[in-house]
Amino acid sequence: MRINRFFAVPAIMLAAQFSWAQVKVDPKERLDPIVKSFVDEVNNNSQLEKMAYELLDGIGPRLVGTPEMLAANEWSAAKLRSWGVDAHLQQFGTWKGWQRGTTHVDMVYPRVKSLAATQLAWSPSTKKAVEAEVIILPKVSTKADFDKWLPSVKGKIVLMAQYQKIGRSDEQIKEFATPELYEKLKAEKEQAAKDFSSYIKNIGYDNNTLPEALEKSGAAGIAISNWTGIMGANRIFGAKTTKIPMIDIDVEDYGMLYRMAENGAQPKIKIDAQSKVLPEAKSFNTIGMIKGKEKPEEYVILSAHLDSWDGAQGATDNGTGTITMLEAMRILKKYYPNNKRTIVIGLWGSEEQGLNGSRGFVADNPQIIKGVQAAFNQDNGTGRVVNISGQGFVKAYDYIGRWLDGVPKAVRSHIKTDFPGMPGGGGSDHASFVAAGVPGISLGSLNWGYFGYTWHTTKDTYDKIVFDEVKNNVVLTAALAYMASEDPEFANREKRVMPQDDKGETIKWPEAKEPRRSSKDYK
Repeated sequence: MRINRFFAVPAIMLAAQFSWAQVKVDPKERLDPIVKSFVDEVNNNSQLEKMAYELLDGIGPRLVGTPEMLAANEWSAAKLRSWGVDAHLQQFGTWKGWQRGTTHVDMVYPRVKSLAATQLAWSPSTKKAVEAEVIILPKVSTKADFDKWLPSVKGKIVLMAQYQKIGRSDEQIKEFATPELYEKLKAEKEQAAKDFSSYIKNIGYDNNTLPEALEKSGAAGIAISNWTGIMGANRIFGAKTTKIPMIDIDVEDYGMLYRMAENGAQPKIKIDAQSKVLPEAKSFNTIGMIKGKEKPEEYVILSAHLDSWDGAQGATDNGTGTITMLEAMRILKKYYPNNKRTIVIGLWGSEEQGLNGSRGFVADNPQIIKGVQAAFNQDNGTGRVVNISGQGFVKAYDYIGRWLDGVPKAVRSHIKTDFPGMPGGGGSDHASFVAAGVPGISLGSLNWGYFGYTWHTTKDTYDKIVFDEVKNNVVLTAALAYMASEDPEFANREKRVMPQDDKGETIKWPEAKEPRRSSKDYK
């Protein structure tokens, strides 16, 4: 029989995927029976893929202030309740309401071509499509000359970002170029970035004030291309305009428009960017709690941020952290019925705007913070956890070491530890706890191309999740939470003597900061 290769190859790959989708442990290893039950549950009854589908495909990106973020809050609370976990939404502030609609961008002159483009978060809607000539920033060297040029933007769509001459990744150039050509192209790229940075400085504006000036001068729209350096991936953040559309165009199409405008072809594009400005929206954290049976006023916290930027699905930032903590909470509830300490799950909102959700929780729940044994936070992609730091707590080696001893060897063998380490200053939500003097432990994952490819980009989608790695992290998180809950001792919070910086000044322990409670003045 003739084999249809198109279907046969994926079937083989799928079979291989399922055959390896296990957390492998040595059968001779003497695991605590409860930890062994965690492993068996993850291997035989994982809910990770179902939750990822519901969260990422069903709800989608979860930008603060959007109905989708509220839907994610309500979905996660309902999940917890379905497992018998008490759950509620805890408000920490409000944010400007907005909902993404459809975006279509086409070049209509000198020829017709559909362009790969994304409306930036909170961008004003076009209401009806905007069609206008595309222009580039002028080749001037002073603010005075730039300001003389500004009136000419009226009715035009301005390309505001740096032009990228080469749209290939550094890795690909290094692979195929001669050493001499690689060094030449690398130097040219670095010089171009420096030149553009100097240009923006010389004309007297920055990424916030330049869009404002263009809008005030009557521009019909603004286009950027926030390319990551990886082919096909652009970072998507928020618009800096209040009345005109602001879009991001993929590097290939952006470069084409730039060259056309530079060479006098007077290209025109048509932007149809639909979105809704909504009333100020309440911002919530999802909080779940399993009351402790022996020490209910002491807490072990499972931490991840639920919000995302909305250029894609927010899969690895931080869908993977969210489903890791939910799955860990599920199996803790199922197999650890007599938890000594209270186990809390916190799924934070507005992390992307400055850790606002977790900072709000710390500020609003002083009695809980007083009794926190540890907060375990995961927020850097789909990879297995490979780094754990003591976060600057002198005795962290003692208690984290004890807790890791209860983790299966196959899971903990990947992990490099650093004690006492340095306190996290603000990269993710563990820093909110560390600043308050609480052991906030970051479960640092293997990269899997996170910072270059998926972090805040148009490629942060479901298909980038490696579920085998996430299962590993569920076992780790559940085991650490169990060990921390059972520990007869309360974690010591003594802080290290801080070292000096390059200037000879003593580095300060991070300061506990109030969350941003609203989007007023946010840029």
